[in-house]
Amino acid sequence: MSPIRLGFSHEHQSAHKQSAEKAEHVEVKIGVQNAARELSLESAESADDVEKAVNAAISEGGVLALTDERGRRVIVPVDRLAYVEIGEPSSRRVGFGTI
Repeated sequence: MSPIRLGFSHEHQSAHKQSAEKAEHVEVKIGVQNAARELSLESAESADDVEKAVNAAISEGGVLALTDERGRRVIVPVDRLAYVEIGEPSSRRVGFGTI
């Protein structure tokens, strides 16, 4: 049996890298009632998608569940939401030129 190689071709990797550099992220801050600190996360979803998720959670009454850019999930009961602040989309900058 020959080993199975997982991965992408060099062309695919460079295309993925270029699209990742152009990806926009949205900062989301969630205020929780009776909590001293707000929850803050960077979402790879658009501001409109985050707003739709918040509106759907409020209308359904359950929980607001969002996933950050690293795959971590933040789940807050809707009855405990104080506010949700959705920042402007910004592209991720890497390197020393970001200062």
